[in-house]
Amino acid sequence: MRARMALKLAGIDVEIREISLRDKPAHMLQVSPKATVPVLVLQDGIVIEQSLDIMRWALRQHALGASIHQVADILISGNDNAFKLALDAYKYPERYPSKTQIQHRTEGEDFLQKLENLLLENVYLFGAAPSLADIAIFPFIRQFAAVDAAWFETASYPKLQAWLNRLVDSELFISVMEKQPTYIE
Repeated sequence: MRARMALKLAGIDVEIREISLRDKPAHMLQVSPKATVPVLVLQDGIVIEQSLDIMRWALRQHALGASIHQVADILISGNDNAFKLALDAYKYPERYPSKTQIQHRTEGEDFLQKLENLLLENVYLFGAAPSLADIAIFPFIRQFAAVDAAWFETASYPKLQAWLNRLVDSELFISVMEKQPTYIE
């Protein structure tokens, strides 16, 4: 999702191939033996296999991500590491029985509070428009909020809730969420 959003934001037309992870096409396995998604194959044959790398590449093409600063990188790293672990444990507490679901949620809330604090000053994490950090982090906050939507709606994160709603309702998000037919070779 976040790679598609960055490509769309940068105005880069790509052929989207929705694949079944249970029946991976041979062409995908040829270009990416790692066999995970997303995969971006550039015209010169270069293959980019990580969503964050695809985002950075796409946004650099139109100078949208040229000023990726250290704070954003630290924030994205916090999202992709500690917060993602807390999110997985919160979503699937039966897989992480050493703590309760509420304890896992509380661990994730440390990151939510960081975002709330950033949003006290801006509509998006670093300004008036979405940045690489907003797009990189947004899908994970959306998942976190969906685990217990009633709790999230009443939690004390009004700026984060508004940010999330703004991104969910954005044309950018809606356009990349259009269902694509499954690619068959």
